[in-house]
Amino acid sequence: MFGRAAKLSNRIDTLIGRTARVEGNLEFSGGLHLDGHVTGNVVAKPGTDSSISVSEHGCIEGSVEVPTVVLNGVVNGDIHAREHIVLGAQAKVRGNVQYGVIEMTLGAEIQGRLIPLGAAQSAGAEASGQGQVASPPEPF
Repeated sequence: MFGRAAKLSNRIDTLIGRTARVEGNLEFSGGLHLDGHVTGNVVAKPGTDSSISVSEHGCIEGSVEVPTVVLNGVVNGDIHAREHIVLGAQAKVRGNVQYGVIEMTLGAEIQGRLIPLGAAQSAGAEASGQGQVASPPEPF
């Protein structure tokens, strides 16, 4: 729809079950599905086409830096999804969300800022004098 080239992967290489609890930072590649609880940052290895899906039972107490994120659970920290993020009806984010493409279902909650990466990168270039940011369109 609307010519998006973003794709979601159903591939799961790592599964953290509902009763599992991980304390410390977690680095992975490929597909990660989280039903349990992680206290620490969750990061995809650089240069990989990785994705994470967090079920309605899953919880992350830390930041998430993964190219593709599908969230139905809770993240207490910032999310950096440079490619695509899907927030399901039970998703709760307490932190800022940086994204390439975002999809939200009615009921998803965000307590923080939504930051489109194209705008953030352009604003950084303007601050350094290397680019321009277009003005927002006039209201109807």
